[in-house]
Amino acid sequence: MNTQLKKNRITILVIFAMSVVPFAIAWFLADNPGKVRLGTNNGELIAPPFTTEPSDFSGYDSFSAENIKELQGHWILVNVLHGDECPDACRDGLYKTQQIALMMGKDIARIRRLALIFSGAAQPLPDEWRRDARLLKAWPSANLKATLDKIIAGQQSGALLIMDPLGNLMMKYQPGYDPYKVRNDLSKLLRISQIG
Repeated sequence: MNTQLKKNRITILVIFAMSVVPFAIAWFLADNPGKVRLGTNNGELIAPPFTTEPSDFSGYDSFSAENIKELQGHWILVNVLHGDECPDACRDGLYKTQQIALMMGKDIARIRRLALIFSGAAQPLPDEWRRDARLLKAWPSANLKATLDKIIAGQQSGALLIMDPLGNLMMKYQPGYDPYKVRNDLSKLLRISQIG
């Protein structure tokens, strides 16, 4: 009889624990949402996404000014250049986006590359930029510049943003990002996207 009483008590405690523990876990996660990483993306989602307008981008050179409409309806890899010069992180970022675009294979036609130049000074472009015939170069509008300062929080040049075909800045990567991880994220986006 004594063993049956112990079994009953254990059963009651297990049932009690099964009903209380999930609520305790949910309570903890509600107070600490950063403890759980959801999703399979490697980049950091920009929440909520920031919607840009075509007028937010003005061509830096004649090639970019003529082809700035290419930004509409395509997935855009956005390299950010903060200062007057392109340091190693900036050059590395430009090279990586070029390689990412090439790694996309048949989807390369759905992707465009954009270098956003924050400085208004008429500095000569780095040689890599002039030689790259597929790289669009643009100045952001004052509104976009202020928003990007918040999104990338004053990081140095070399940060990468992904913009969807509707003009939404929706994902960001820290300088020194892994191009294979960006390619994986971009492949998933292109696979499920019904636009661009």
